[in-house]
Amino acid sequence: MGPSRTRAPARTVRGRLYLQFRMGGDRYALDVHEVVEVLPLRQLKQVPEAPEWVAGVFSHRGALVPVLDLGMLAFGQPAQARASTRLVLVDYPLQGQSRWLGLILEQATDTLRCRPEEFRDYGLEQGAARYLGPVYQAADGLVQRIRVADLMPDEVRALLFPATEGAA
Repeated sequence: MGPSRTRAPARTVRGRLYLQFRMGGDRYALDVHEVVEVLPLRQLKQVPEAPEWVAGVFSHRGALVPVLDLGMLAFGQPAQARASTRLVLVDYPLQGQSRWLGLILEQATDTLRCRPEEFRDYGLEQGAARYLGPVYQAADGLVQRIRVADLMPDEVRALLFPATEGAA
């Protein structure tokens, strides 16, 4: 009789899992602990008087979910509707609770596994792009982490999540 197969195979790469996507020609990553669900693109209702990078809102499982187009936010170019473009639901932190936020992401089909400390600050000032986190040096190029909590300035957060503003 052969050896017991109850032992799990050893993992050669330990760390956290990240969902990779592209903006422009560069790769970015979201911690999968922040990702709720990956969906195909949906029809969205526009939000009047919102910045142009707010793509709209849609209803999902009884909740209204605001959606941001990250390509539009970062580079002023809307995400292209490709087979690999996804609507990614993330947990957006709001005053001790979280709400769903949708992100339109191009080529959101790959993952990366690495230790969080392998992402390093690159020493450049991001300006208003506080959501741009540290960078990981992968074998095939750089991957920059996105900080979900820093995606929106206060005035846009108040527009998209009005019921949570001022709540104690």
